[in-house]
Amino acid sequence: MKTAICPGSFDPVTNGHLDIIKRTSKIVDKVIVAVLYNPAKNPLFTVEERIGLLKKVTKDIPNIEVTCFSGLLVDYVNEKKIDIIVKGLRAVSDFEYEFQMALMNKKLNSKIETMFMMTKGEYSYLSSSIIKETFRLNGCINGLVPEEVIEAMKQKFECCK
Repeated sequence: MKTAICPGSFDPVTNGHLDIIKRTSKIVDKVIVAVLYNPAKNPLFTVEERIGLLKKVTKDIPNIEVTCFSGLLVDYVNEKKIDIIVKGLRAVSDFEYEFQMALMNKKLNSKIETMFMMTKGEYSYLSSSIIKETFRLNGCINGLVPEEVIEAMKQKFECCK
């Protein structure tokens, strides 16, 4: 049984994230979607809220498990006996950073494989940061995030967009 992990901050989850998660679920037996807990960041949503949103938007995908982790991804992968790390790429700029991370993970554990997956072109410019900033400035994010995320953002910003 092959298990892959799709790690990220998912603050919030976007349709680009979901594209990678859904496509990964079709090529492995199990996908662990893991929210990174990073106390150095100042996220909009708590880890628990991000997990809740991810569970809602992936509920129709049978081979998904949503969880969280902190520390080194490679340590979590070792602990859970995960076979593959899947990283979504939007542009060449993503590749540089992710390539370095993949090589470091390989150095820390030579058995770990990293798979890079290009997101669909329609989501190639999308990031959680862009979503949050656009929403804060009253821009339309319909079609870029699941409806559940829009509702959660309305509650966070206490408005009725």
